[in-house]
Amino acid sequence: MKKRWISLFVENDIGVLAKISGLFSGKSYNLESLTVGITEDPSISRMTIGLNSDDITFEQIKKQLNRMVEVIKVMDFTDISTHMKEILFIKIRNCSKEDKIEIFQIADVFKVSVTDYSNDSILLECVRTETRNDALIKLLTGRFKQIEVVRGGSVAIESISMTDR
Repeated sequence: MKKRWISLFVENDIGVLAKISGLFSGKSYNLESLTVGITEDPSISRMTIGLNSDDITFEQIKKQLNRMVEVIKVMDFTDISTHMKEILFIKIRNCSKEDKIEIFQIADVFKVSVTDYSNDSILLECVRTETRNDALIKLLTGRFKQIEVVRGGSVAIESISMTDR
């Protein structure tokens, strides 16, 4: 099993997301990450899908996606150079004054934005790689008790500098 990434250009129509996610659930493939957004062309959306699978299953997934009428293009981002980020929000509650000082220091080191705060809570916003976000979550959950985590799926685009060589 290996972490895999697919980027799709699809028609921006009602039901396309349900149809594609239905393909995955119908075959018992688990999506670990899924993001969708409209492209520069309002009739086309771009999906970034992350999953764990073996080589044979992954090839089947790509073939099945390519057969779908609504799918314009399938790109395998697994082994190519990309720029990939995910958004992460972490809300930490019941913070003491000392806790807040420590959280602000952690935010500075991790280059995380403090988006909101009150007398006893802090909201952090982080746009980093999945691995970097995992490290931040591990650090904060090990130190603070009341944490709420919200993650968006990763988005990716092929690198320019590595493809021109």
